[in-house]
Amino acid sequence: MSTKPLDEPARRFEELLGPGSVITDPVRLRTYECDGLTHHRVTPGVVVLPSSAEQVAAVVRICNEYGLPFVARGAGTGLSGGALPRADGVLVVTSKMRRILSVDLPNRRATVEPGVTNLAITEAVRDLGRYYAPDPSSQQVCTIGGNVAENSGGAHCLKYGFTVNHVVGLEIVTPDGDIVELSDTDPGYDLLGAFVGSEGTLGIATKVVVRLSRLPEAVTTLLAAFEDIERGGQAVSAIIGGGIVPAAIEMMDALAVEAAEAAVACAYPEGAGAVLIVELDGPAEEVAHQFGEVTRICRESGAFEIRVADDPAERASIWRGRKSAFAAVGRISPAYIVQDGVVPRTALPEVLASIDALSREYGIRVANVFHAGDGNLHPLVLFDDAEPGAAERAEIVSGRILDLCIEHGGSITGEHGVGVDKSRYMTKMFSDDDLNTMQLVRCAFDPRGLSNPGKIFPTPRLCGEVPGVRKGVHPLVESGQAEHF
Repeated sequence: MSTKPLDEPARRFEELLGPGSVITDPVRLRTYECDGLTHHRVTPGVVVLPSSAEQVAAVVRICNEYGLPFVARGAGTGLSGGALPRADGVLVVTSKMRRILSVDLPNRRATVEPGVTNLAITEAVRDLGRYYAPDPSSQQVCTIGGNVAENSGGAHCLKYGFTVNHVVGLEIVTPDGDIVELSDTDPGYDLLGAFVGSEGTLGIATKVVVRLSRLPEAVTTLLAAFEDIERGGQAVSAIIGGGIVPAAIEMMDALAVEAAEAAVACAYPEGAGAVLIVELDGPAEEVAHQFGEVTRICRESGAFEIRVADDPAERASIWRGRKSAFAAVGRISPAYIVQDGVVPRTALPEVLASIDALSREYGIRVANVFHAGDGNLHPLVLFDDAEPGAAERAEIVSGRILDLCIEHGGSITGEHGVGVDKSRYMTKMFSDDDLNTMQLVRCAFDPRGLSNPGKIFPTPRLCGEVPGVRKGVHPLVESGQAEHF
């Protein structure tokens, strides 16, 4: 006789998916206890690995029958705890759904399953002269389903936009277990736009139709080294102020460069206090003109060395240090927190100076890696978790950095989502009315609050976000502010 609440649902999942696609063993379950933000850990109650939208829908319907919370997960590379599982719930892993279903070249579209990696889309169409533009640093391993959930960005989003600008259609499984299609051509409200970036709280994407971009005629990447980050910042302001929109403009400070050198030996200029990477793409004549301007600006701003890459191998060499920066800090620190906040670009010098002051005040090193063109900061807060009190001080510094972002008119997240990590900061950025309005949207999709509960919104609140399975009439319905349909 069953003694655990998940035993009976787990048996039904096995009947549906087969025994190899359901994990209940406590040791194997621990494989899925966190995403890329490893200091939040919860062992899931059950893991299921469906192979189709129909199986995802059937799993969700069973979850509804038993009132079980469920969380979707791709490759687990998220950095905000967005795919943190529930001990009392079901983790729906989409790693078996990794087919590129079709490429529609005349309409510049590809239809893929959610477990396809970001880079695999470009690799599939590059020989056709196309690519998929959004490129998170983890693009070799992160999946398109997770990119949709988090509205992921990347180095080239300054010019080309985020995931939401490149998704033209979705097939989703709603929190009720229905299979529904959303398109950018649908009349009425923009439900496609609402779903992208909803962090799994509105359902699970089972097919993604992405827009394909034409490969640029020319690409030039340059690396400029400065003695300090202030001079690098001046160059960024002058480049953007001069009307140039690079495909990417990224900066790393001395500590981030030190970490990258330790990890991948990227051979960035010795003695650099800041490294700026600028990538230009487009028609060859335009790129050549912009390259001359960017080079002049960097030299006038104090760059003591400039390197140029004109072919893919040289570009990969320049990008190697930047792309590895997050993981690289593990070589110089036992533990670290990856933060993700945004400030207006003009506020970068003041905010970076304040971060440096916080670092000194709390005795916590901070390595700065950021998308300089759009003010998206990625401070890496380093600490030794074996040192008493260090983790707590790192948390304080991390939170104070988000406070700085809000104080300067920015945001608590740029591309990593809110997840569980930043939900407590939502009240600093949004009023109760703001949050209740967001909840009205969420509850229209998921009145029972079963789809990825505990994410985005601070808890406990009145609107279905109370931990555990809520029973009875939903508070918003009871108050007359919403209705079931």
